[in-house]
Amino acid sequence: MHPFITLALAITSEIIGTISLKFAEGFSRPIPSVIVLMAYASTLYFLSATLKAMPIGVVYAVWSGLGTVGAVTAGIVFWRDPFDLPRFIGIGLVIAGVITLNLAAGGGRA
Repeated sequence: MHPFITLALAITSEIIGTISLKFAEGFSRPIPSVIVLMAYASTLYFLSATLKAMPIGVVYAVWSGLGTVGAVTAGIVFWRDPFDLPRFIGIGLVIAGVITLNLAAGGGRA
């Protein structure tokens, strides 16, 4: 499988796991808790598959950065977390950092 596909799956799984963690309410709700465990297990699987073809610095920056943006966005959409100027700037800086690291590494090629 192409490394960008496995990276996208790792990011998606991480966001699903984080959203489910909120619904699990401290692992007191069984179904969301199982989803958390499955999502994070698949995140690690897809992340390790991605690392076979891409440098760890780029992979981790993209995975953690876009996972953070996804979690913040989920908070805004599902839980009505405020979307104010500091959050907007923070998201922009995370995205800028991911882009910068990716460009510095030559687009993520090993």
